[in-house]
Parts: sequence; C-alpha cells; structure tokens
Amino acid sequence: MSKLPSRASVFRRVLVALGGLLILLLAACAQESPQTTIDPQTAFGDDIQYLLKLTFFAAVGVFILVEGFLIFVVFRYRAHASETGAPAQVHGNTRLEVIWTIIPAVMLIGIAVPTTRIIFDTQAPAPKDSLPVTVIGHQWWWEFQYPTLGVTTANELHLPVGQTAAFSLESADVQHSFWLPRLGGKRDVIPNHVNELWWAARDVGTTPGQCAQYCGTSHANMRMIAVVQSQADFSQWVQAQKAQPAQPPDGSAAAAGRAVFARSACIGCHTVEGVSQGKVGPDLTHVGSRTILAAGIISNTPEDMARWLKDPPAVKPGSLMPNLHLSDDDVNALVAYLESLK
Repeated sequence: MSKLPSRASVFRRVLVALGGLLILLLAACAQESPQTTIDPQTAFGDDIQYLLKLTFFAAVGVFILVEGFLIFVVFRYRAHASETGAPAQVHGNTRLEVIWTIIPAVMLIGIAVPTTRIIFDTQAPAPKDSLPVTVIGHQWWWEFQYPTLGVTTANELHLPVGQTAAFSLESADVQHSFWLPRLGGKRDVIPNHVNELWWAARDVGTTPGQCAQYCGTSHANMRMIAVVQSQADFSQWVQAQKAQPAQPPDGSAAAAGRAVFARSACIGCHTVEGVSQGKVGPDLTHVGSRTILAAGIISNTPEDMARWLKDPPAVKPGSLMPNLHLSDDDVNALVAYLESLK
C-alpha cells in the first residue's frame, strides 16, 4: 500500500490554496476601475448586478459546503499505516442521492425566477418619453444621432441625467457590440438588423465604454465616452451642436485650414456644415467641442490633433483614414481650423 500524505502535508497544501485564493480576492479590490460593471449607474445595471451577486454567492455557498465536507472527509476517514486491504465498499445511498438532486434543482429555480423576470423587464419597450438615440457602429468609431433633436456627433454620447435614453443599434459594416459597463449593456450591433436598448443614467459624470465584439484590426481602439449632464447643461450642449460654427476670419490660420480642408480628400469623407457633406468618417461640424479624437485613443488637444492628421495609421493601426502626406504648414492650418469648430 502506497504511503499516504501526513496530516501536516495536507494542512500545508490547504494553506497554500487558501493563500492563492486570498491573493485573487485582494487583486479584485483595485480602486482604479473606470469600466467596472459592479458599480452600476442605472437601474438596468442594478438588475444585472443583482443577478451577478445572486449567482456568485450561491456558488460561494456551494463551494464552502462541498470543499468543507471534502476536507472533513479527508481528515476524518484517512487511512492509517496499520490498515491494510480495501475499505468497505458502499454502492449507493438513495436518500443521499435524492437530497443532492433536489438541492441543486431548488437553487436553479431560485436563480431562474429572478433571471426570467429581469429578462422580460430589460427587453420591454422603452418608456414613451424616452430620448431616442441612433447608435451606428463603424470600423472603428461610433456615430450618435439624435433624430428628434437634429444633432449628430461621434464617439461622445451626451445624455441628460435621469431621463431614459432609447438606443437603436445599427451597424454600417460588420458586427460590433455597444458597451458602456457602468451604464448597462452590452448589446450586439449587427449589420442589416436593429437592436434596442434603454436605460436612464442617475449620476452626472463621464464614463468610458468600447466595442465588445471583435470587428477587425483596430477593434481595441474603438472606444467612446458617455457624458451624463444636468438637463440645463444637456440643453445647452444641444443648442451649441445645432448652431452653425463661426466662420474663421480672412487671413487667419483657421481660414487657411478651411481652404486646405476644402481642397483635400477630407471633404470626401467628413461633414462640416457649409463646407462638405462626406458620410464615410465622423461628422466634424463641432469637432472642436469634443474631448477625444480617433474614437477615444487620444485627447482633443492641438498636439494630438496634429499627430493624428500627420499620419493616422501610425496613431491608430488599421485606421481607414489614410496618410495624406500633408505638409507641416497644412497640418498646422488644419489644426487651427478644426479646433475652431466649437
């Protein structure tokens, strides 16, 4: 008969396993987690968090009971060196088998009932007073249209706090996935199909999101932010977005940039009201008012704008915006013009 591990050896192994589990638990306590799903800011997110907690703590309970019983059996019924031969063989216990069949079934029913309720709640039609927002996924940026407000923007989703937003999710090319972890989702964005999603943000602030479905070379760089504002600030933002951008004065760097924009390939892809009506890339009518560029991988600063215009694929691998080989003077003029589009 092979030598069995001693009690001290088994105890050490248990301590090592518990130590590893403790390290994993402590690693989950990191404070910097802007895309966490366990700090929801919508009722939609609360429902998902409730299901997460329900299943997690049910699993923890099962783990503790099963592993506790296993450890008890290991120590209580371990063999001694003086014992020889096979132990007594037990071929089934009907009562025990019925019990461990009923308990999991009851637990699954306890999870299935609230899960079914939440599925129906989150798939129900949005309230009638919701703000409609059309979300269009592109390789590799997000377009946000507000059909009742006459506003279109890119990569920055502005919402009024406390008001339900009803999203119609569409794709211009391949499959994407719309995901703002703290607000709720995620929901697939599928070509030739419209998916629906709705929720109301309850806290003012900015939260990041991204595409959660692999969609090509620059999938990881298809990001966005949601800016939740007070009703007054949101109304002010809408009015600013609906206004025509001021014309740059003659002789200024911005006026020179407007001329560069009008004579280059920019006009074939981008819309700037009064200048061009391109539909391939983001609408740039008010690009100067945004805080991010290139779907959120760089900030909207003159330095980053210049770096982006100089060589887009170098900044964002796979970018469909090509390197136009602009001169430094043209880049600087374009920066002045685009940053003026508030």
